[in-house]
Amino acid sequence: MNYVLTEHAKESLQRRSNIQLRWLKQAITTPHRIEKDVDDSELTHYLLKIEDFEGRVLRVIVNQTVDPMRVITAFFDRNMRNKL
Repeated sequence: MNYVLTEHAKESLQRRSNIQLRWLKQAITTPHRIEKDVDDSELTHYLLKIEDFEGRVLRVIVNQTVDPMRVITAFFDRNMRNKL
């Protein structure tokens, strides 16, 4: 899967140093859930439960309408904990 990180995504990953790049890739390629963004039809949310990190849920927001697709941001979604 071909993707690039936006500057915002790069900064987010630096600030959130507990997010491993392999988890981000896994969320995009084999997510546990996919959601459309409620405000922006070009954005898709990929959610992945990370068993190796206390079962927390990683949310990766991607713009798939461009090639290569762009990762906008990634973060652990506290609201999704214990929901996947």
